[in-house]
Amino acid sequence: MTLRSIADAAEQVRQQKISPVELARECLDRIEQLNPTLNAFITVTAESALAEAQKAEQEIQSGNWRGPLHGIPVGLKDLIDTAGVRTTAASGVFRDRVPGEDAEVVKKLRAAGAVFIGKQNLHEFAYGGSSLISHFGPARNPVNPAFIAGGSSGGSAAAVASGMCYAAIGTDTAGSIREPASICGVVGLKPSYGLVSTRGIIPLAQSLDHAGPITRTVEDAAIVLDAIGGNREDYLQDIKVGIQDFVIGIPRKYFYEDLDPDIAAAVEEAVDYLAKHAKAVREIECPIEQDRTLFNAESRAYHRDKIATSANSYDPETLRRLKSGDAVSDSQYQSALSHLREVREEIGEMLSDVDLLITPTVPVLTPRVGDLLNDISELRPAEILLLRNTRPVNGWGLPAISIPCGTDSRGLPIGLQIIGPPNDERKVLRAAYAFEQTG
Repeated sequence: MTLRSIADAAEQVRQQKISPVELARECLDRIEQLNPTLNAFITVTAESALAEAQKAEQEIQSGNWRGPLHGIPVGLKDLIDTAGVRTTAASGVFRDRVPGEDAEVVKKLRAAGAVFIGKQNLHEFAYGGSSLISHFGPARNPVNPAFIAGGSSGGSAAAVASGMCYAAIGTDTAGSIREPASICGVVGLKPSYGLVSTRGIIPLAQSLDHAGPITRTVEDAAIVLDAIGGNREDYLQDIKVGIQDFVIGIPRKYFYEDLDPDIAAAVEEAVDYLAKHAKAVREIECPIEQDRTLFNAESRAYHRDKIATSANSYDPETLRRLKSGDAVSDSQYQSALSHLREVREEIGEMLSDVDLLITPTVPVLTPRVGDLLNDISELRPAEILLLRNTRPVNGWGLPAISIPCGTDSRGLPIGLQIIGPPNDERKVLRAAYAFEQTG
């Protein structure tokens, strides 16, 4: 089945060839059909979604079309606050939590006329790359439910890939938008640090947290970023002009080491294509930060009081991970924070000779759900490996996107990661769009 893009649906809605109510009903029907297997949604807001769609239809019929998200059904990772709708972070700690105010990103989507279809499953409190640890059960891969959907935005990626919504907003602290997008075969964009507000989003590690879109096409990612970005830039502008003036960097050390052969072959084919269309391709070496002091300290700080009063409401594995921050002193944290600021100030120098970096999104094949749940002690090492190529970009604070670039021998998706200069999402989107046209 070929699923509509936002761009296509928006044009049909604008011309009144299809109504927002029809789009919402189609998505709700797919949720009813597929969610019992994929477990992508925690809360489905069917009644309010249909009311929002009806309002959008009336506005459009009155000549008040707001833009390409008007009347389009979108989902939200369930740690993004929604006024009057529970926001659980997939945890027993917050299973009954109902915020009184929308997150900033939700306010912007509402202003664009988007229709909210529901809240999506994730790894508990976003602390994991598999979406297997959730108070509401694991999210599963839409291509083959025996495999993981990735994480922590696994439910969001699975929902977009399977047509339960047209786009989703995820969060990304170490790869939690890009990794599940790669695993589910969709587009996942992590904008530059701070470009999309995280106000009203339950934090994991505030110095590394990013919010961004998961969509089915690169053009759709630009459409959503236009609505939620903080600088009012037109990300669709120049998206289709090509990459003939780009110098592309290939950081083989670290990012290309120990790749699964299927992934290596797919990515090399992608690099070959880009090399033929770009100005030049050159190998580059990037400094890789492995220190997790900030991550451990900030995740622990947010949960300290909650653990003191509600420890039994956490999954034991999440609790174990959060307690890893206990050993971090305040001086160690302040030192790590100062170092992060230095890294981000200097990051432009790393990209002074190239326009983009190209890497595999995930270096290893997607694991089976059963294999990881059978031995929980193997879960965290597996997740760290899955997130190996995405994690450094959060420290750098650079924009990065994952786009599909083939399938492995089991028919599961493989992702290509494109990393851009500071605050230059447009270069990332241009390259992603150019590559997407090969499919």
